[in-house]
Amino acid sequence: MSEWISVALPKGRLGDKVYRMFARAGYPNDEIEKEGRQLVFESPECGVRYFLVKPSDVPMYVERGAADIGVCGSDILMEYEPDVYELLDLKTGICRMAVAAKENFADDCSRALKVATKFPKTARDYYGKKGRKIDVIRLSGSIELAPVLGLSDVIVDIVETGTTLRENHLKVFDTVAPISARLIANRAAFRFKRTKIEELTEQLRRQTEERK
Repeated sequence: MSEWISVALPKGRLGDKVYRMFARAGYPNDEIEKEGRQLVFESPECGVRYFLVKPSDVPMYVERGAADIGVCGSDILMEYEPDVYELLDLKTGICRMAVAAKENFADDCSRALKVATKFPKTARDYYGKKGRKIDVIRLSGSIELAPVLGLSDVIVDIVETGTTLRENHLKVFDTVAPISARLIANRAAFRFKRTKIEELTEQLRRQTEERK
């Protein structure tokens, strides 16, 4: 195989789902779904090299050229705005970025709104469009705890089923944006490996259309 494509996949459930799409598209690797600590998987027969990275790191690997293509959530693209091509909405990993707060929350516009989030840029952009002054509290985990303990008024976070919110007596007050997994490409790699990347993209596109 003369031309290899390097693919950055996110670790975890999303990566598992996306890998199966790649396998169905004709780019399988028997080792990737086995338990273990291996991070790089090569498939010489189809010229693809997969490697597993933290989901939020995928765009950096692609932007800097360590990966030709990769898959990450649109929430990551919205927050970091990497210099990459977005090739395809894979129609999986579907959830939403939302504003949530205590069930009895009422906004006090006389002061800055305290917003806890893992996505400070997204929160600032969202409230900036509303002309609402905010105080961003950046957290890396257990975001739902912030309003419960009075650290914040609201949270801006990913919501899938809403179960965690309900169990902590929180509810969604607004949707910031729908979220799904996106196929992205390094700009230089797309130029030099365009044919192969477009062939792979088309195989994945067919799978997304089958879900309609």
